[in-house]
Formats: sequence, structure tokens, C-alpha cells
Amino acid sequence: MALKDCKELLQDASERLQDTLSKVGGIDLQSLSDQADDYRTWLSSIIAYQEMCLDGFEENSPLKAQVKNSTDHGSQLTDNVLNILAGLSQVLGSLGLKFNVPSTSRRLLQADGYPTWMPAADRKLLASRGNGGARPNAVVAHDGSGKFKTINAALAAYPKGLRGRYVIYVKAGIYREYVTVTKDKPNVFIYGDGARRTIVTGNKNFAKDGIGTWKTATFIVEADGFIAKNMGFSNTAGPDGHQAVAIRVNSDMSAFYNCRLDGYQDTLCYQAGRQFYRNCVLSGTVDFLFGYGSVVIQNSMIVVRRPNPSQFNTVTADGRKERGQPGGIVIHNCRIRFNIKTYLGRPWKAFSRTVVMETQLADFIQPDGWAPWSGNQFLDTLYYAEYANTGPGAATKRRVRWKTLHFLRRNEALQFTAGTFLRGGQWIRNTGVPALLGLRR
Repeated sequence: MALKDCKELLQDASERLQDTLSKVGGIDLQSLSDQADDYRTWLSSIIAYQEMCLDGFEENSPLKAQVKNSTDHGSQLTDNVLNILAGLSQVLGSLGLKFNVPSTSRRLLQADGYPTWMPAADRKLLASRGNGGARPNAVVAHDGSGKFKTINAALAAYPKGLRGRYVIYVKAGIYREYVTVTKDKPNVFIYGDGARRTIVTGNKNFAKDGIGTWKTATFIVEADGFIAKNMGFSNTAGPDGHQAVAIRVNSDMSAFYNCRLDGYQDTLCYQAGRQFYRNCVLSGTVDFLFGYGSVVIQNSMIVVRRPNPSQFNTVTADGRKERGQPGGIVIHNCRIRFNIKTYLGRPWKAFSRTVVMETQLADFIQPDGWAPWSGNQFLDTLYYAEYANTGPGAATKRRVRWKTLHFLRRNEALQFTAGTFLRGGQWIRNTGVPALLGLRR
């Protein structure tokens, strides 16, 4: 099973690499610094696929060692390129080229709070009621009142060669189907009648089904430019199911607004790419926000559920593996709720990066805040940070004494706002909306 999954993931890595290489020829040196962020994101996705492949094997599996040996050279080359791109300003300077390299404090968040890579039309879709006036290409209703009875059927009708958005309206109801938005269907916008009224649900899990974590997802997004609004996504396996993903997102420049993501262990897998979650509810128990991509969760409610007696709760488990990768998870201006003792996160990989800022933390957050993965593993290389959090759980006096846990000043926190942390090339600049500094205070 793990080997089969690995073949699929490495094929994804190969396709992403080919797609990235195909874009190099048209690179514009005048905007090279911006485009470098795109290339870093895409190359980081390749590392994510390789790492997810290896994570599917048992730790001491001889087959895992063989696969790792066969991919190590490629991974090292990718990491080298990432490090070069991360230091692009120095590279350009050494070549005598003078370009405007954006600083990490650049304001890339619009006045309405959305990242600048999101076109004005898409921000309008998210900010408005319902579909923002967009006429749906497909209407789904399980009672037969729409053109399609399933979301999968609506996706199957995606027109070949479509330019622009493919809009799917899903009427209220419980949709018991496993959905994949395949990579050949970019720019899908799916909206429902409310996150508690339009729900896609499943119960695949590792314990019962014996499948890899990434295969347990109820809803999978493989295509770039995906947007969901007023939708619910759930995995009802419960704590006994162990790894049971509600939604897995392998999509660059994707956004979720007014959505619910409900599960227990491993609710959200932010597999790869830049992802933005706003005004959402996300629930779970163990490592329920995990992945390898770059994600900002903003203005949302994070609900901690009761785990099994043998488990302890951790909100995040970031999988950033290499220093040069741009990934990590930022929880900004959120509320973490209910009374189950919980840690903010633990380091899944060597360079795990998690930032919690301007968020309300109740007293059920453990005083030490953060948990190790295994002994002292990764404690010298991770990056954890807190800034301007409130509530009794925000007190830092009893936090873990790791040199890699940072309490940020305002100018340091700016780099983790949605506009800056999710920055990339080819930005949509012509919006006419003034930029907003990404912090509340």
C-alpha cells in the first residue's frame, strides 16, 4: 500500500517539477524577486510530495530506506535551489543586478484583509453574500432539484479548456461522497447554503480501513486556485479512528471562507501550496492542523475536542523539512476554544514553523504551550513564535525554555501576516484597494 501511494506522490512531484521548469523560460528579470517566491512554493511542493511518500512507510521499514536513498539526491538539489532563491537579493547583488527586492515587512494585505494574490473578483465572491452574483455553472442537489445530484458529477462536467472560474452551487444537504478536485480542474469556486447546512462527510480512517493518512480525506483539492465558501467538510471516524482527514489541500493560492472543517486527529492536511482560511471553524484533537504547505488561518474559531484517554491534544504539527522551504502555519486573530487541555503544537519535522499571534487563548492551553515530538528531536531547528495573544492561556512565564521559541516584537510579527507570509510572484496589483498593515495592533 505505502509503495503504491509513494508512486502516485512521486508522479505528482515529477509533474510539478515539469510544470515549474516549463515556466522558467518566460521569466521576467524585472520581477524576478517576486517570481522567486512562486518558484520556492512550487519547489517546496516537490519536497512535500517526497516527504509524504516516506511518511507512509513504517519507521524501520527496509523499503523506506531504499526509497529514501533513491530520492535523497533529488531532494538535496531541490533544497539547494530553495536556499539560493531564499537569498535572491544577495545573488542579484553579486551579479551586479539592481532590482527592487521586496522586504519581509512589505504590505501585501489588502484593506479588506485578503492576500494580494487574490484577484478583486475573487475577493468580491468571498466578501459578498451567497455567490456574489456569479452565475453557477453547475447546481448540485441530492434531492434532484439541481442539474446534478453529486459534487463529483458536477466536477465531471468541468469544461475542457475552460478559462476563468467554474462555479458550483451545492444546495443544503448532507453529501456522503468522497470528492477529489483533480489537478486538471483549476479555479473551481464551490459554495453552499451555509457551513452547517451544506456538508460533505465521510469516515475513512487509518484504524479501520488500514489506509495511509493522506488517503483518508473526505474532500481532496489537487487543483490550483480553488475557493470554497459556506461549506462544511467533515470526517466522522471519531477518536478511535486515529488518522482521519476531513480535507486535504494540495492547491496553490486557495482560499476557504465561512467554512467548517470538523474531525478529530488530522482534520486538515495542508499538503502543499499557499492557503488562506478566513472566518472558518476548525475542530479536532491530535495534530489536527498539519501539513507541509504555507497556511494562514485568520479570524477563525479553533475548537478543541475530547481525545481518547491515551491521547493528548495538539493543535498543530507542521511538516516543514528544510530550512529553505517557505512553509509553515500562522494562526492569526483567532479564538481557540473549550476546556480540553491542549498544546499549541509540536514539531513534526526538523524545521517545523508555527506562529500564533493576536489570538485569544483560554486557560486550557497548557502553561508550557508547546510539546516535543520525541525527546529533544528538532528542538534546536524548529521555529515557534507568539505575538500579542490574549487570555489566561497567553501567559508566557511558564512556556518551554527552547531557544527556538520566540516572543516577537511588532516589526518581527509583520512577516507572518497573511499578505507577507503568503506572498508570491505574478501578484494582482490592479485592485485600487489600499494596502492594510497585516496586524490588528
